[in-house]
Amino acid sequence: MRVIENIFTSLLRHEYARSMSFGPIHEEDELPAPAPGVSYQLYLHIPFCLVLCPFCSFHRVEYQPALADRYFEALRQEIRRYGEQGFVFDDLYVGGGTPTVNEGQLLRTIDMCNELFPIRGISVETNPSDMRPDLLHALRDRGVRRLSVGVQSFDDGLLKSMERYDKYGSGQSIVSALEGARGIFPTVNVDMIFNLPGQTETSLARDLETLLAVKPEQISYYPLMVADSARRRVAESMGPLRKSDSRRFFEQIVSALSPEYQRSTAWCFSTQGEAVDEYIVERGEYIGAGSGAFSFMNSTIHATSFSINGYCHRIAAGSSAITRSKQLSRREQMRYDFVMKLFGLSLDKAWIMKRHGRRFYLDMALELLGMRLLGALRLFGPTLSVTPRGEYYWIIMMREFFNNVNVFRDEMRKQIRFEYDALEHDAGISAGDKPENG
Repeated sequence: MRVIENIFTSLLRHEYARSMSFGPIHEEDELPAPAPGVSYQLYLHIPFCLVLCPFCSFHRVEYQPALADRYFEALRQEIRRYGEQGFVFDDLYVGGGTPTVNEGQLLRTIDMCNELFPIRGISVETNPSDMRPDLLHALRDRGVRRLSVGVQSFDDGLLKSMERYDKYGSGQSIVSALEGARGIFPTVNVDMIFNLPGQTETSLARDLETLLAVKPEQISYYPLMVADSARRRVAESMGPLRKSDSRRFFEQIVSALSPEYQRSTAWCFSTQGEAVDEYIVERGEYIGAGSGAFSFMNSTIHATSFSINGYCHRIAAGSSAITRSKQLSRREQMRYDFVMKLFGLSLDKAWIMKRHGRRFYLDMALELLGMRLLGALRLFGPTLSVTPRGEYYWIIMMREFFNNVNVFRDEMRKQIRFEYDALEHDAGISAGDKPENG
């Protein structure tokens, strides 16, 4: 059984990595018009960080106050433009980067969103060093209901190898910051990573004991996901990457947290029975604003410019910040729905029939049969549901999907130089306005 499992999951990883690739891509400069009467989720990307962690593949650059001020002004202009185009947003997610790196600009942007749109829920990401009482209360007073804190580990040795110790504090200082946030928000989520270079069963057990003592409302335990472009950097600063321990660590996490927490996705644990996962968008379509943000409309993924200065120039000129898009084929859309929805542990059959019809069961026969034979999927009843045995397989598939997103990000970063050449030719850029890192 183990041999069959390894062969099938290897084939599945390869197939999903190939089919969910974001290339080829083509130029695109506008989103389609919003659907009448539909409210969307708005995602804001704040790409600035005090520390560029070696493992992180998100679009981020080193924080520069003057550039950040200019960026936030462009971001607010882009948001206002979406409102003028008829988009209505009732949910706001602010990610990065580190959104709280410039709290004044962040609060001003949230205030504007609340004024323009009927926002009902707001989630904001942060790092432990920004968790001061005044900022936390200011966020709460503006309607933030979920604060997501990037912790990764409480182990001081691992924090140092991730280059987070000096800027974001020791494991004990992180615990103090989390305890200080207790009761301010309905949900505090703690982001953790397993299968880090240098991580052991003992160090993971200490992290789990610390989490159970602090007991945040939500814990998201992600597998380490490193883009190919970052592998050498991670190996040099943290040590060699290894996959052999991944499943064992995952089972250790599930065993430790399951008595106290309920599962909302394969890697998300909650004391409340439901949770928000920044990687999973429950809404069918969403809009992203800011440099390096993604939108998903009409089965098409749209990406904005990864150049901070290029993004600001495009917005100031009245142009869309979107520079690339990827239209999903019918089969790719089915696989996208299959992976994303079942990562939330169940998939409503009525929803599938309405969206794809009976063709779904024909085109997805290999995945459905394979997962059933492995004991990973229950096919009977009103839903397709993931078994406890199958949860790790979905982590594998999600890891491969997001590794392909990381490949796409690398391709977008390569476009920064070409954007500058075009801007210099068409409008001119001052000598000091050089392409930023990231």
